[in-house]
Amino acid sequence: MLEKQFSKKLVEAGCDEAGRGCLAGPVFAAAVILPKNFYHPLLNDSKQVSEADRNVLRPIIEDQAIAWAVSMLDNDEIDRINILKASFKAMHLAIDKLSCRPELLLIDGHIFPPYMGIVHKCIIGGDAKYASIAAASILAKTYRDEYMYKMHEQYPQYGWNGNKGYATKDHRAQIRAHGISPLHRKTFGICKDYVIDAGSASKQ
Repeated sequence: MLEKQFSKKLVEAGCDEAGRGCLAGPVFAAAVILPKNFYHPLLNDSKQVSEADRNVLRPIIEDQAIAWAVSMLDNDEIDRINILKASFKAMHLAIDKLSCRPELLLIDGHIFPPYMGIVHKCIIGGDAKYASIAAASILAKTYRDEYMYKMHEQYPQYGWNGNKGYATKDHRAQIRAHGISPLHRKTFGICKDYVIDAGSASKQ
C-alpha cells in the first residue's frame, strides 16, 4: 500500500525520471502534486505496472492531480553534461512547469541538488512507497515510451517500439549491424565504439 503523503501539512510534489539507463533517446522527468486523499488501486512504481495499466493511469493522474508537469532532456544534452546531471535538470525543469509551487519535494533516489529553496526529501525506492512519486514515475515512463514509439517510425531497425532504447541484446545487435543513429547516446556503452569524431553519427 502506497503512502498518500510524507507530510500532512505541506504541499508536496513527487518527482521521478525515466530513461536514465538507455542507450538511445532522451531522459524524461515528471513532477506531480496529488490531492491528499488520492487513491487508485493500479498505482505503483511504473516498473511494477503493466504498460496497459500505465496507459490507464496516465489520464487519471493528469485529470485528478492538483498539478503535474513533464520535461525531457535529449541525448545530446545527456552526452554533454552526463546522465546524472541531465536527470536532475529534467526534474528541475518539470518542477519549473508546475502550475502551483510545492512546499516539499519527494525525490526518488538518494541524492538531489536543491531546487530554489524548496525543501526536498530523497527516498530510495520512493516510487514504490509514496503515491506522488509513483504518479510521477507513471507520467515520465508513459511520455518517454510514447516518444520512443514515434522515433521508432524514423529508425525502425533498432526496435525501439519494443526495447524503448534500453540496452537489450537485440538493440545492441542492431547497433553492431547499423551503427548508431542521431538519437543514440555517444557516451554510453557500445555506442562509444561507433563514434569516429564529435560530429559523426555512425561508423562508416
